[in-house]
Amino acid sequence: MTLEVLICTYGNEGLNRVAKMNLPTVEGVQYLVSWQTDEFNLILPDELHREDLVIYTTRTKGLSVNRNHALKKASCDICLIADDDLIYTVEQLQAIIETFEKNPSVDIALFRYSGGNNKRYPNQEFDIQKKPKGYYISSIEIAFRRNSLPPTLQFDTNFGVGTAMPAGEEFIFIHQAMKLGLKCHFFPITITHHEGLSTGSRQYTDGILQANGACLAIGYGLLGVLRIPIMAWRISRQGKAKIFPAVQHLFKGYIYGNKNF
Repeated sequence: MTLEVLICTYGNEGLNRVAKMNLPTVEGVQYLVSWQTDEFNLILPDELHREDLVIYTTRTKGLSVNRNHALKKASCDICLIADDDLIYTVEQLQAIIETFEKNPSVDIALFRYSGGNNKRYPNQEFDIQKKPKGYYISSIEIAFRRNSLPPTLQFDTNFGVGTAMPAGEEFIFIHQAMKLGLKCHFFPITITHHEGLSTGSRQYTDGILQANGACLAIGYGLLGVLRIPIMAWRISRQGKAKIFPAVQHLFKGYIYGNKNF
């Protein structure tokens, strides 16, 4: 069984960030870099001249578009969603392969990462259909069997970095996967390290609030509207947004999600 790490990046500095990842050489593991750029004649860093790494270029914008480009180019048995500022070890990548080998019925596996925002995880594995309260998904935790994904399952290009709603794309991806009948399961295994802060650790911009409102509509339907004031209150208590603008933008996103999903 083979694993392909799908690293999305953009611009000249993006390739330099990939080079600094010091990607380990692991039997059965390949690295695919999906590079959004207009500068196709750039000289590649020496660290990226290796047999287990391939770079595909694309003249596009937006992280979800970039992830879909990587999905289209992938060829290994298992794919892992990745960013250009992560740290992997040999043991972590091998653990992903072993998890899929031991759980043949799982289509999509969700893992955990260590890092600067100290994200908390449950200590036990579980089916995502029965996820515990407070659990949320980050893109870099997602791995899947490539042949399990139907062509229609992609990252929604209206969400994610580089769009008006720069969050929520991973939630929608997993939600759509479950609607299609794919088995999604969480395993309390750390697969990478990320020093930066996740979207959930930053201030809530208007766009992030709207993305969260859309996710409420997608995940909870009509009941989602009742969660808007609760979410707005929690966000304001954390000092990440004022409560009344938060309610306004969450509701705007909820209307969008309810209309389009």
